[in-house]
Amino acid sequence: MVVDSPNGVSGVNNELLQTALFKHVSQAEAEELMPYMKRAEFEKGDYIFREGSTDQRMYLLEFGKVKLIREASDNRVQLLSIHTRGEILGEIPVFDPAGGPRTASAIAMSNGTQVGWLEHDTLFSWLNKHPRIAVNMLQVMANRMRANNEQISDLVFMDVPARLAKTLLDLASRFGEPVESGVRVPHDLTQEEMAQLVGSSRETVNKALMDFANRGWIAREGRSIIIYQPGALIRRSRH
Repeated sequence: MVVDSPNGVSGVNNELLQTALFKHVSQAEAEELMPYMKRAEFEKGDYIFREGSTDQRMYLLEFGKVKLIREASDNRVQLLSIHTRGEILGEIPVFDPAGGPRTASAIAMSNGTQVGWLEHDTLFSWLNKHPRIAVNMLQVMANRMRANNEQISDLVFMDVPARLAKTLLDLASRFGEPVESGVRVPHDLTQEEMAQLVGSSRETVNKALMDFANRGWIAREGRSIIIYQPGALIRRSRH
């Protein structure tokens, strides 16, 4: 990990304003935080923060991809989500009155992953000065809670192919690149990680991927997937 000084954050204020938590913040209000934002660079596989740690930093992902995982005592891993440029990470301990610990680990998925962060006391001092912004942030947090509830419901009520179809569509909406034949989704996940993200075994997910490919809906190219028929995936995700 390489840590830069707070002064090495040129342009990060624009990134901050694009995040869901700060989209209602004015340029002048955001610039009040800039002198306090620190920045670091991570290589692939580096931990940005670890499950169980008690720091109260909130992170902004400036460049690269980061995965959030949970690890069981028997070393099983659950891949919770993937995050990319302009997204906020690790906000739960910041807004938890008890202060922590962290509920997941954040790991860089690519070399040169860059993040900025703010400490709890700095952020809350700023929110006390601008209470309207705190209300906006509560609304965003409520939307995230709704999304988490939907994810839990999917695990209970949807079969694996439906969850896989929904996962592929979500990855396409966030990382997809239009190509002549459809949409290329460079997910950068191993087969095991894809299974963890869907919430099933590697064998079951691979079987579903093969079925989608045989139907002509997708094609697999290394750690990318070409989606030929998004409509078919939408229909499969709904039953």
